[in-house]
Amino acid sequence: MIVVTRLNRSRFAVNPDLIERVQASPDTTIIMVDGARFVVQESLEDLIEQITAFRAGVLAEASRLSWAFGAGER
Repeated sequence: MIVVTRLNRSRFAVNPDLIERVQASPDTTIIMVDGARFVVQESLEDLIEQITAFRAGVLAEASRLSWAFGAGER
């Protein structure tokens, strides 16, 4: 999950796998696959960095777990 901030400063978490697209015009808007829209304070670039870090963390954990459970010994 990534944490984002609405314009009213309330924070919430979003599953980046369910984001369809993000647009900045001029406010940053997250559009989810179900059509829900969220206007947030973070910039488009900040969201891309958060999503990239989230996905890198998932891949790193999957790799670590595969080694921990013997998949890396093949």
